[in-house]
Amino acid sequence: MKKSILSLIIFLFALTSQAQKDTVNVIGAIPQKTITREGSGINVTIFPVPVRENSFTIKADRDMSYVKVTNIIGQDILRMQYNSPQQYTKLFLDNPKRGMYLVAIIFSDGTKVVRKIMVEESE
Repeated sequence: MKKSILSLIIFLFALTSQAQKDTVNVIGAIPQKTITREGSGINVTIFPVPVRENSFTIKADRDMSYVKVTNIIGQDILRMQYNSPQQYTKLFLDNPKRGMYLVAIIFSDGTKVVRKIMVEESE
């Protein structure tokens, strides 16, 4: 009887120590992701609000080098990379559906700003 209880305790101890070891290995295997700092204090104006005629304008106080528009589920709608950075640009969307979109702007100094826009059907 004592031998079977002792065997059970050893078995449970070995089982829990193995589970803890697996947990440590799983946590250690998660890759680290670099998070870029978003620019605060950068003035970005997007107009018209809401977007109705399949186009909108972005005006910023810094030079933009890349603009990406994605729908709310993450599908890319438009990508624009500028060889000569600019502070003012007009973007044309190809038949956008009504809904919410994200506009990610990367500036020439590497800072990133994300803004939401609402697209409505043109009247």
